[in-house]
Amino acid sequence: MATIYREIAVETAAANAWAALRNPADVARVFAGVLIAARMEGDLRWVTFADGTEIEERVIAVDDAHMRLAYSVGGGRFEHHHATLQVVADAPARCRVIWIADFKPDERSAVVEALTDAGCAALGRNLARC
Repeated sequence: MATIYREIAVETAAANAWAALRNPADVARVFAGVLIAARMEGDLRWVTFADGTEIEERVIAVDDAHMRLAYSVGGGRFEHHHATLQVVADAPARCRVIWIADFKPDERSAVVEALTDAGCAALGRNLARC
């Protein structure tokens, strides 16, 4: 099983970053530049990437106490996929977002890593405006 781990430093208060991340339906705004649309039906979310690719995700948990969102990718692209985004306060106006994804098959690593890195850049840029 492959794991991708990223920490994104953001120049905003943890509460501001979490307010933006905690709403799964607002993911296209938080990841603007990588995502262009998102829609929710119950706990299922469909996100559309800038290249037009659409994927289905299931929102597993939105944990306000730990400022943590968990989701998985469905639709047959993976044997298994589970990811979390967690906000950690570093200072009154600075935080980190820790993004961890575990998935199979390992052969998807290059694609997932490239999308994760693009997502990290967008996330850092967009959350700094919160």
